[in-house]
Amino acid sequence: MYAIVKAGGRQEKVTVGEIITVDRIDAAAGASVSFPALLVVDGANVTTDVAALSAVKVTGEVIDAVKGPKIDILRYKNKTGHRRRQGFRAQHTRVKITAISGAK
Repeated sequence: MYAIVKAGGRQEKVTVGEIITVDRIDAAAGASVSFPALLVVDGANVTTDVAALSAVKVTGEVIDAVKGPKIDILRYKNKTGHRRRQGFRAQHTRVKITAISGAK
């Protein structure tokens, strides 16, 4: 059984026991979080009905907060000596999926 959930502006395919990395969630390590399900596949049964999916709960446990890879932003204009350097590192949260409940 697996589910497609909406997490941090993206869709993630999750199964029970899987660890996923999503955009930062403001929750402490060990806290429980839930994600809205967009699709549930249980063997040959595929659930896409909005009314049926409203009863489905995908829950997970926050493991820790991590940082993504560093992105270097370099801007350069020739003949003027103009150079600008900027860096960015995204904040992520690792979540372990504990249950997909309510699926028929």
